[in-house]
Amino acid sequence: MEQSIASLEHTIGNRVRELRMAQTLTLDDLATRSGVSRAMISRIERGEASPTAQLLAKLCSALGTTLSALFASTAENASPIARRADQRLWRDPESGYLRRSVSPEGVGSPADIVEVEFPPGARVVFERQPLDRGITQHLWLFSGRLELTMESGLQVLEAGDCLFMGLEEAHVFHNPYDEPAHYAVILCRTKV
Repeated sequence: MEQSIASLEHTIGNRVRELRMAQTLTLDDLATRSGVSRAMISRIERGEASPTAQLLAKLCSALGTTLSALFASTAENASPIARRADQRLWRDPESGYLRRSVSPEGVGSPADIVEVEFPPGARVVFERQPLDRGITQHLWLFSGRLELTMESGLQVLEAGDCLFMGLEEAHVFHNPYDEPAHYAVILCRTKV
């Protein structure tokens, strides 16, 4: 059965705490690295806050991980198949975009596949994250249209288009259109 979005908030909080403690970082250390307040990090770790995509991206960058790795289970029993019913869902509380972690967890692949449903009118801003150097992604748009503003300029994507970009670059996802944008993101954690 699909994991509920609410229970994923607790999973996210536990993973942030585990990653922070594995690096022997205090809440203050992580706050300084990420630019996220100590109080907000504490609330996230306790499962009391619904963090936005932008806030999670800052925490992931400071912890040296990706959203996909943050959402992944730490269970020892990795399977090479991820059944749709077992794939983790997360909804950004600010924009309403729905993110599905498609890739099998724990198999050691440097690539992750994510499916996204981006609603009409939604906008998500990801600030420059220099710690994400070497992490790249392909965005493959299945349906709808999507505007992506990057440091290199505006890209308007239509169904079938695929865009390659680095995660360290600031970028803004925007859907000013009347229909949702449905796309896949393929993340790669190796240097190009």
